[in-house]
Amino acid sequence: MSRTAEIDPEFENLLESLKRERGFDFTGYKRAGLARRFQKRMQAVGAPDYAAYRAYLVEHPDEFGALFNTILINVTGFFRDPEAWRYIADVVLPLLLEEKSPHEPIRVWSAGCASGEEPYTAAMLLAEALGVDQFRDRVKIYGTDVDEEALGHARHGSYSLRDVDGVPAPLLDRYFERTDSRLLFHRELRRNVIFGRNDLVRDAPISRVDLLICRNTLMYLNADAQARIISRFHFALTDTGFLFLGKAEMLFAHSNLFLPRDLKWRVFTKVPSRSLRDHLLPPARAGEEKETSLQRQLLIREAVFDRGSVAEVVVDANGELALANEQARDLFRLSARDLGRSFQDLEMSSQPAELRALIERVCVERRPASLKESKWLAVGGEVKYLDVLVMPLLDSRGALLGVSVAFTDVTRYKLMQAALEEVNHEMEDTNRELETAYEELQSTNEELETTNEELQSINEELETTNEELQSSNEELETMNEELQSTNEEMQTMNLALRQRSTELDGVNAFLASILTSLQAGVAVVDPDLQVLVWSRHAEDMWGLRADEAQGKHFLNLDIGLPVDRLRQPIRACLMGQATEDVVLDAINRRGRPIRCRVTCNPLLGSGDDMGGVILLMEELNHAE
Repeated sequence: MSRTAEIDPEFENLLESLKRERGFDFTGYKRAGLARRFQKRMQAVGAPDYAAYRAYLVEHPDEFGALFNTILINVTGFFRDPEAWRYIADVVLPLLLEEKSPHEPIRVWSAGCASGEEPYTAAMLLAEALGVDQFRDRVKIYGTDVDEEALGHARHGSYSLRDVDGVPAPLLDRYFERTDSRLLFHRELRRNVIFGRNDLVRDAPISRVDLLICRNTLMYLNADAQARIISRFHFALTDTGFLFLGKAEMLFAHSNLFLPRDLKWRVFTKVPSRSLRDHLLPPARAGEEKETSLQRQLLIREAVFDRGSVAEVVVDANGELALANEQARDLFRLSARDLGRSFQDLEMSSQPAELRALIERVCVERRPASLKESKWLAVGGEVKYLDVLVMPLLDSRGALLGVSVAFTDVTRYKLMQAALEEVNHEMEDTNRELETAYEELQSTNEELETTNEELQSINEELETTNEELQSSNEELETMNEELQSTNEEMQTMNLALRQRSTELDGVNAFLASILTSLQAGVAVVDPDLQVLVWSRHAEDMWGLRADEAQGKHFLNLDIGLPVDRLRQPIRACLMGQATEDVVLDAINRRGRPIRCRVTCNPLLGSGDDMGGVILLMEELNHAE
């Protein structure tokens, strides 16, 4: 059955569809056990084969929950394998605390934590070792799993009497509170236990972990998945950290990464970290040749690079991220999956500075380039200032291997410099005034009297300054009153202008009334023969509105009156000569022929200046 499941293409298609459509990757699980759990659900729903079960999942989305609960065997408990936990309490935790300073944080990761019993077990042991107050200040415990339902249960920290059967009575009294028929884990300690989803096969590990608990999880996975996870565990642990596995799990094939501290209780220590590349490469297989002296030298160089004091990454000649030391991984939240990615696809290629063009220039010119104090908004909203140095990496023949990008954090110096500049700016005036006093304070006690006299003089100067400020204040008050007076004058002027405007409106209305009462059309033109006034009766006679006539040249008006024959009388009137009325044949706006008498009168301006001509256009009866 298990062998059939391994090679059954329908089963593999089903696993790939779960990975693609639901984000759950079960392809790393051992096929025999995985097939048995699928068969259990297939029998429950009556699906004869994997293809039918895949179709059933499409039609019944609720089945996914039942399937995942069957696959994710959440077998756990408080103090499971009590002797192993006693070894953790008596040996591992004292060794771990010896390596820590009194206030240094302690980080624990419980991978595959299910409903949270193991993270809370670790919490109780650390609280016993440190005390509750120290635990709250120093300890962070991370519980992760792929089962969201189990994580929800873990976050509540609520368990039945049967669930806590393995907890020793003294610890049960100290760390659990009774609520009806259930027990709730200590509220204050629960704040230090953080639960979240993490797929060990796909997701990045939690870093800088002192104790990593992963019990009876690896045994469900195949060799390739185990190798990837063990490499990630090696990356996650500090060099003095401990790995605590289940009693069915051994690491004989991974001796290059972990060594047994106590094989009986499945406690392992990390082989000292060498380089980021070692974290990511699969473990060495049995029978491989030992490293040569040259290889050891390369590993030493990589270890020095990984432990460098500044964040540094290496981009190869293809533009891909080749290496990133520990400082860079922490600073830019890089993971193993980022290695081999195109550098320009990473956020760090444009933040804290636009590095792509700079790297391209360094590759072309084959010489270092730098940026000073690049401002960067780091994760968490913290503002940092980084000096960036990009250097070409050349082989012995001068061929370009890639570039090294180093980030030096100068935030503290930048902030100190800004603070000092601000303080210096604020104190500049005071320092000038107190310069004499500071110099005198460096003299002997015999000169104290002189200093006091100088301080008295400064006090008098300050009083004088205060009086000057008072005088300036009075001047400002005077200016304010003057401005107020000016404002009142402007209001009076505005009132007068409004009155004049009202009078002008009256005059205009009076003039309009006069023009309306005249039986003749009236047009007033300026010396350039531009129409200034076009009366209502003129509109009625010629069908041209006032807004269409005003501002136009009178002789260019397209009306039924032959205006060109008025050119000479208008010019004579402008020259002050007497003119006679002109009678013209015209056509009014209705298209009816009429006879029109036009009278030209001078319009006098200021003094004796000629302001224009007044034209009276009157329709004559046939008798006239």
